Amino acid sequence: MTDMNMDFGGVDEEALPSFFLELRPAQASAIYSDTDMQALLIEGLHRRQIPVFDFEDGLYERLTVADNIAFYRKWFGFEVTLPELLVLFELQGCAERPLRKCSESELRRVHYAKAYIRSADLMVFREPVQGVDVLTIRVFLRLLGKIKERPAAALLLLSNLEHALLLGDLSYKLQLSGLRPIETDEEAAALSDADKTDVPASARLFRIPAKVDDKMILFDPPEIDYIESQDGKAAIIVDGETYMMDCTLAEIEKKLELYGFYRCHRSYIVNLQKVREIITWSKNAYSLRIDNKQQSTIPLSRSKIQDIQERFSLE
Repeated sequence: MTDMNMDFGGVDEEALPSFFLELRPAQASAIYSDTDMQALLIEGLHRRQIPVFDFEDGLYERLTVADNIAFYRKWFGFEVTLPELLVLFELQGCAERPLRKCSESELRRVHYAKAYIRSADLMVFREPVQGVDVLTIRVFLRLLGKIKERPAAALLLLSNLEHALLLGDLSYKLQLSGLRPIETDEEAAALSDADKTDVPASARLFRIPAKVDDKMILFDPPEIDYIESQDGKAAIIVDGETYMMDCTLAEIEKKLELYGFYRCHRSYIVNLQKVREIITWSKNAYSLRIDNKQQSTIPLSRSKIQDIQERFSLE
């Protein structure tokens, strides 16, 4: 497979902003957007006769898991054996179960198997890990690895930023202004060692300000779950609610170091007191699970894994 270029926009797609995206073999590209923009993008893909795996059709509920996979294996002339496919997608434990009795996560893994069997030079997935369990997320990451080995390109359409950063080798945000890479917050990378260690006295604050409409809310640092970058600005997350700030992640990072906050990813700062679990998806993909009502997960950069393990005395 050679590189694929996708050019969107024009008179027949007035509601969709114009953008150009290069898709390469052995690479997964993730596009993060709201659901309305995602629907427009899917319409544009359909106009180009590009299939989108949305996990809503094509399975036979009366047949067992094994029978479904065997059918598609025979239909597409796929060489990998049925037992190998069941193990690959963690379906051996429910192989003889009719689909109508399977859990949502088990059904999703059957869909993954079907997508893998069909194969294509470009594979587009809509919300591939929305609402599934940890095992199923790991299986999808395994599927992405297999797609890259072919080599083929994968395009992931997502409305969850954490999923975009977890799954995509390259991650983009699509909005009315167009498509752009998700911020790497270059300001943080530009900080010198002296900047990071020389915390000014003004950083010894006890409340963090954020805006809600025309009001200013002051948060006590311990109640904050994490802070993420949204369009270049920092956003405070408390029990699933988002509150915008008038500063960047780099600016607030320096002020919160004294209160046990840690820059776990280019787009995230986490309250270490709220971290309940370090999740290893693969040797290159990690997340932190937050101890809140939503059991939120946020990305952990692979370059940070050793540092955070040392902070929690795990080594």
